[in-house]
Amino acid sequence: MKRQRFYAHLVVVGLVIHMSMVSVCFADSEITSQLKGTIDKVIKIVKDEALKNDHQARRAALRKTIDERFNYRQMVMRSLAKNWDVRSDQERQEFIVLFKSLLENSYAKKLEAYRDEKINYLDEIIKGDYALIKTEVVRRSSTIGVDYKLINENGAWKVYDFVIEGVSMIRNYRSQFTKIIRKDSYEVLVQKLTDKINEIEQGSDKPEKL
Repeated sequence: MKRQRFYAHLVVVGLVIHMSMVSVCFADSEITSQLKGTIDKVIKIVKDEALKNDHQARRAALRKTIDERFNYRQMVMRSLAKNWDVRSDQERQEFIVLFKSLLENSYAKKLEAYRDEKINYLDEIIKGDYALIKTEVVRRSSTIGVDYKLINENGAWKVYDFVIEGVSMIRNYRSQFTKIIRKDSYEVLVQKLTDKINEIEQGSDKPEKL
């Protein structure tokens, strides 16, 4: 079960993108509408016949759309935790770029592979500039609970964490990052991230665990 939950987080971004999905929304909320808007854009890109045979252009379009809804700085801050505080501005920016590349390269292929899934919007909880959107992804063989944590940035609600079946993606990354830094160093973590990104770009099917 633990292994299944871990790998569920590795496809979490893919769960945002459900090809040919039917959505059931509990309310016409602005926050939920923004999230659904991103999903709709991705569906359009994947279904676009003009991009079907242009792999590079489709990947670029998918990444651009996903980037507009993700807050990578918040993801990195929470993943590095106290290790973020001791990093220089240059180190922080470099790590954000690496983390962004890791997510983009890890999940681009998965985004293109989803078919005939349904997402139900179950609830929305707002606390100031933070929101939690509870959903469930209905697949042929199972139903998976997926919660999206968002933060308000100048009126735009952006995702900074996913919770799959009660387990947080950011907590998983934080656990890995902290372990590597404690055992080796921050520099080793950066190198491991760089190596993993290179592996994925070269078509490696190895698990994304560092």
